[in-house]
Amino acid sequence: MIDVLYFAWLRERIGERSEQIETDAATVTELVEELRTRSEAHALAFSDMTAVRVAIDQDLAAMDASLAGAHEVAFFPPMTGG
Repeated sequence: MIDVLYFAWLRERIGERSEQIETDAATVTELVEELRTRSEAHALAFSDMTAVRVAIDQDLAAMDASLAGAHEVAFFPPMTGG
């Protein structure tokens, strides 16, 4: 079981802050592909991955990062400075 968290416009598009899912995904990319099939809202939220960042257990990660041992995956838009 893995906790998937959504922030900002991802949360708005999906309509949920988080969900717990059972997954066999080995990488973030595989998880995203699985999430896209959950609903039209998920497919829309993950349609442009250049606008999405990810953290695994609260550490920034790449899309090809391993999910081995992960408890939490968070998706959010890029942060801007100012």
